[in-house]
Amino acid sequence: MALRERITEDMKAAMRSGDKERLATIRLILAAIKQKEVDERITLDDAQVLSVIEKMAKQRKESVAQFEAGGRADLVAKEKAELDVLASYMPEPLSDAEIDGLIARAIADTGASSLKDMGKVVAQVKAAAAGRADMGAVSARIKARLSG
Repeated sequence: MALRERITEDMKAAMRSGDKERLATIRLILAAIKQKEVDERITLDDAQVLSVIEKMAKQRKESVAQFEAGGRADLVAKEKAELDVLASYMPEPLSDAEIDGLIARAIADTGASSLKDMGKVVAQVKAAAAGRADMGAVSARIKARLSG
């Protein structure tokens, strides 16, 4: 079953069960997917749907940090609940060892030897780790490997 179909089925299940918070978040996901399809005049595949969900999750994480800094526990709880729903559609995250393996393989494949080659390595790792790792942290690890 395609990811979008799974999300739609989950929306129907949330409607039947009366889970209003989950339903609202799923509707946000479907609206973001539809918006991207309309803007780009395409039908999104699973990888593109996943990138929309990743973007939404990143926004929620940033919001949680802002609301915690502002002392808004009520909004922190709401954002974390939405983040939990978004996470349910994300693939299993990679372990540190798996990320290190991807980085080592990418460095070997691209022949990277300095920070000038970082873009090639990041591009290859990003393709392999799609949605399964925080690319900000991965980029920092790549930079450390290439500079050290």
